[in-house]
This record gives sequence, structure tokens and C-alpha cells, in this order.
Amino acid sequence: MAKVAVIAGTGLCDPKFLENMEKLSIETPYGKPSYLLKGKIDGREVILLVRHGKKHEYPPHRVNYRANIWALKELGVERVISVSAVGIINPKISPGDFVIVDQFIDFTKQRPFTFYDGPEVYHVDFTQPYCPEMRNTIIKKARELGISFHEKGVYVCTEGPRYETPAEIKMFKLLGADVVGMTNVPECVLARELCICYAAICVGTNYAAGMQSRLTSDEVVDMMERKGKELKILLREVLKNLPEERRCICKDALKNAKIEK
Repeated sequence: MAKVAVIAGTGLCDPKFLENMEKLSIETPYGKPSYLLKGKIDGREVILLVRHGKKHEYPPHRVNYRANIWALKELGVERVISVSAVGIINPKISPGDFVIVDQFIDFTKQRPFTFYDGPEVYHVDFTQPYCPEMRNTIIKKARELGISFHEKGVYVCTEGPRYETPAEIKMFKLLGADVVGMTNVPECVLARELCICYAAICVGTNYAAGMQSRLTSDEVVDMMERKGKELKILLREVLKNLPEERRCICKDALKNAKIEK
């Protein structure tokens, strides 16, 4: 059993991140999860979930988010740190900056996004979509390490796998979005529904459509590789300094959320 998991997106799939690594195999009511590894970081048991699969075979709209989060719950995970690449909408953010997002806007279209399809119905509060306790730890450690980061940000999630049009980015900017990605939703929603703490470290890899001449996947992968060492240092420090006992809103997410008949 491991209480903490790291969900790795594009560019952070190196299993050498873990010591004493072993592959896990688990079945869920929602099918097979993405690639799962278990190991240790500085003596602490950690699950590494490679979101897009071992060979990046699952595009964002085909990731089995429900199976992934359910598997983590079955493995005893109480906290999740998500790492993902994002496009930059807010010009105050520079390529290579980390963004510790605190809100999201959902523009996905066809993904299963809840565990509660009925007959039990829960309306879960998302005033604070990301765990405030974990965010505080990440912000504190990023500041201590001298990392270039932004402690707030609005993440807009699109369906993918195509990149957005300049017109869409212009709209997202008017709505207040700072960065754009394809994976944070429904991942963070499903975690909250199972009372798992979830926080996201986003890496601005490039400017969004219309803010530079064109977009390529190569520049995303290249930036994530360049920031990989810094990310791993930050993750190690965060994992070492998370409090043992959770005192956040996430563990009580279902309290007063169920519709009683």
C-alpha cells in the first residue's frame, strides 16, 4: 500500500525516478488502467502512474481516467500529484515556468467524468478543485528551491488530440484561462469523488495557438525533458514534506453531497 502517487504526463515517464521499482497489474470495474509502477523515493512508498501508457499509446481523449483513479484508490493512495505539459495563454507566463493551478474550466466533450452515474447521486463541491494543503506544500518548496513558478493559474481542459485554434485560445483568454491542456479533467474530478487529494504541477512548454507561428509536439517533449531534473527535485522535496495526516477538504468531499431519497 502506498499513500502517495505521481501521475506523469508527457516527458516524465522515466522509471529511474523510483528506487526498487516494480510493475503493478490491477483490474478495475472500469477496465485496465494505464502503466503502473511502485517504488520508493527517499524511503517513501510511491506509485507512479504513467498516464499515456508505457509507449505513449493512449491519447488524451482515450486515457481510461476512471480505471486509473480507481486503481490508485485500491492501492491505498490518498494523495496524487499530477505533472503535465501545458500551452501558455497568459503572456505573463514564460516557457519553462511551472504553474501550480488552482482552478479549471472544462471544455472536454465525450469523456466519462464521474463514478456516480446513479442510482446513487452525489453533487460534489468544487469551490477549491485542487487540494489546498498539497498546493501549499508545493508552493513552499518551489519557492525554497528558487524555481520560476506561478502559484495560481486557471487551467482550461480541451478534448484533443488536436491542438486548439487561435480563435479558441482567444475565447479561453477572455474567459480567464492562463494555460491549456488535455488531461487535468476529469482526472482531478474523479480523484475528488473518491476523496483523494489532488494537486497539479503544470509546465508551460510553449505559447498556445495564435501566439506563435505553429505548434509541434517536439517542442513540448523537448521542454519537458529540459525541465525533468528540476521537476524531480521538486517532487522529491514535496513528497518528503507532505504531512502524514490529511487536514484538508478532500477527505470529506462526499459529506453532505449525496442526494437523499
